[in-house]
Amino acid sequence: MSGIEQLPGWAALPVALLLVLGATIILVGALGLLRLRTFYQRMHGPAITVTLGAGCVLLASMLYFTVAQSRLVIHELIIAVFILLTAPVVSMTIMRAAVYRDLRARKADSGVTAGQVYTLPDNATEGPAEPR
Repeated sequence: MSGIEQLPGWAALPVALLLVLGATIILVGALGLLRLRTFYQRMHGPAITVTLGAGCVLLASMLYFTVAQSRLVIHELIIAVFILLTAPVVSMTIMRAAVYRDLRARKADSGVTAGQVYTLPDNATEGPAEPR
């Protein structure tokens, strides 16, 4: 396999820029995962940035292999479609499971009531918490 040094300059520059941009976006998402306080805040940042960062890396890969192999390489489009379809659904499913867990456990300090969508009853005998 040839390296990026064998690519023409018109192709190497966009590949390098897309890789740097994608890596930066993914790094910002990872820092958000480390920096944010509650589980719900931690899920939000990476879920958005991973999709965009992965898109930049996949575009760079598609351009690199198209130029290096002198033919159209579109495998990355299938990967991008898969990521675009599954990442939001997985994030939403994980967050809904966490909301259900925190409401059942009545964890007010977990951030489940931060958006004021869900409230916890003051009295424990009132039954399970319900969304408004």
